[in-house]
Amino acid sequence: MIDTPLIIVISVMIFLYGLFSQLLERTVITAPIVFVSVGVLLGPAGVTLLNIDIDAAIVRIVAELTLIIILFVEASLINWTSLRNSTGSIPVRLLAVGLPLTMIVGSLIGYAFYSDLGIWLVVLMAAILSSTDAALGQAVTGSPAVPKHIRESICIESGLNDGIALVPVLVCLAALSSSGSIEGSTTNLLMFLVRRLTFGSLTGVLIGWGGGWLVDWASRKNWMSPVFQRLASLAFPVLAYAGAEAIQGNGFIAAFCAGLFLGIKNREAISRLQQYGVAQSQLLQYWIFLIVGIVAIPKALPYWDTRALLYSFLSLTFIRMVPVALSLIGSRLPWYSVAFLGWFGPRGIASILYALVVIGTVGVEGYEYFLSVIVLTVTMSIFLHGMSSVPMANYYRRLEL
Repeated sequence: MIDTPLIIVISVMIFLYGLFSQLLERTVITAPIVFVSVGVLLGPAGVTLLNIDIDAAIVRIVAELTLIIILFVEASLINWTSLRNSTGSIPVRLLAVGLPLTMIVGSLIGYAFYSDLGIWLVVLMAAILSSTDAALGQAVTGSPAVPKHIRESICIESGLNDGIALVPVLVCLAALSSSGSIEGSTTNLLMFLVRRLTFGSLTGVLIGWGGGWLVDWASRKNWMSPVFQRLASLAFPVLAYAGAEAIQGNGFIAAFCAGLFLGIKNREAISRLQQYGVAQSQLLQYWIFLIVGIVAIPKALPYWDTRALLYSFLSLTFIRMVPVALSLIGSRLPWYSVAFLGWFGPRGIASILYALVVIGTVGVEGYEYFLSVIVLTVTMSIFLHGMSSVPMANYYRRLEL
């Protein structure tokens, strides 16, 4: 059954925020801050106008659809030219060195904090919290004060690390649920993972490249209207997800690979597809941020303690910034740019969506504390990164004086 009050609230919120969106871009008030705050106010932590379960059908459906579209759209937006030229060495360093180191450091510190959770859950937490979200610092990625190669690096890293982090997330989830649908032997677990990842990847490549070629072909002949070029941004990821799951592959990997190998060369067609895809993903992200305020924060609040606060703070600082600094040794970047890239690794929508995937796979019972740490880290990131983006971006102007 459709939750009518929730539909009304999200619709009114999007309309009202949209009226002042350009004005607010120049302030420290970001869309995630607004939507999370309103969710907390209207949910059980506030006036209890809205109250839904974390594992409600509407939450699962919106979460999965959002993750599918985000993985596809962000992968399709990757500027491969930037990865090949000299400035592209920065995102390559961040992804090839910084991201694995972040997962390793996060796992080591996490196990020192939470050895009672078990190694698989700790590694899963580190993997989920290694994924960054450029949308939380849109003032950074859209600011002309920030050097272009720094903005591009943040966008490319954010676009690709969601898909890369997904692999260890799936491995840990398979290990945690191996006592259920998969027999507990290591061989069976490995075969299951290989099948899921291989079938998912192949399905995504086939649909992305083949479907893109067909869009190109139809567009050149003027057979495909601009409206349906835009609608392909929804059709491609959903088809990739459903096709992969139908042959026992992983649908999320398929959606990511479909975007990565999207075979559209027609500039107008790809521009329409990407613009519409970005708009749809933003709309769904606002849903998720509202749900975080309504459901996730009130559920997590009783489990927040000193350990959770300290690990969340370290996740946003030491666990992220030190690996980034190490990965950029020899890049000749100024110290402020190194610190800037290290700080602007906000944890946002992907971390929340992966946490919801965990809930859909293993449930909530027994994983409350683990989930609460993820929610706390994301909540801190929404406010700290959102409020620091404008002043830190503007500081670049002072460095030029």
